[in-house]
Amino acid sequence: MLEVTDLMYTYGRGDGAHMVLDGISLQVARGELVAIVGPSGCGKSTLLRCIAGLQRPARGTITVNGTVVHEVPEGLAVVFQDYSRSLYPWLSVRDNVALPLHRSQPRRAVRRETALRALAAVGLSDTAHHYPWQLSGGMQQRAAIARALACDPVLLLMDEPFGSVDAQTREDLEDLVLGLRRDRGITILLVTHDIDESVYTGDRVVVLTGAPGHIRADLAVQLPEPRDQITTRELPAFVHLRAEVGRLVRGRAGHGRPITSPQHLVTGTGQTSGTPRAFLDSAAQNSEDRC
Repeated sequence: MLEVTDLMYTYGRGDGAHMVLDGISLQVARGELVAIVGPSGCGKSTLLRCIAGLQRPARGTITVNGTVVHEVPEGLAVVFQDYSRSLYPWLSVRDNVALPLHRSQPRRAVRRETALRALAAVGLSDTAHHYPWQLSGGMQQRAAIARALACDPVLLLMDEPFGSVDAQTREDLEDLVLGLRRDRGITILLVTHDIDESVYTGDRVVVLTGAPGHIRADLAVQLPEPRDQITTRELPAFVHLRAEVGRLVRGRAGHGRPITSPQHLVTGTGQTSGTPRAFLDSAAQNSEDRC
């Protein structure tokens, strides 16, 4: 579905150039949800914008469904963190959701019907004729997700989509996204600063280093499905993996040892120098037995 190869991105030119990403290589299979975490300023959002065709990398290639990305790919949608800026206050919720459909669905009635179906998918059927400023923050972000769904994407990029809502709403939106991925088979890249969120939602957690960002770890998440906000988060496998991701984000490998050499890189096996894969497998099996 998605392949990123040796990606480098630099802001500016010459002596004033600032390298943000260097040597990013990543593959995402169809239907996967991959969470991306890392220190502030490591290039997480820049990586998403390059994949979306909104910024051109200095080096490397990005391929979506076998086509090299030079502009915004077909079948791709983006959900941004700041929903208040992405929704037009003078348009109704329905018309905000229908806005991206003008080119693909010229007839207004068809666009509006598509928008209503997307709103129903996120539980906002009753708000179609409201305006964004009449909705809570969580409802506004649901409307932004509905607008992405209206385009029927095969690849959904989400840049800190829940960072501006309260904890309970955040959990509700996490479960909404997991349900949509399950029901629609959408491939999702989720950038987040929330380590718990990355482990709870992801099939994999990709950890970037500080700038210039490169991949420090690519961890498989082996937790029982379906995920549950209470029971999943209390499982030993969840607690252990959350701690391991936290260490990696802070530049430390398993059991608190600093990362000083390439052998600590995790490459999708779920193993670092301090965390045997057998432990994660055993914890996941114990979790399944408890459920």
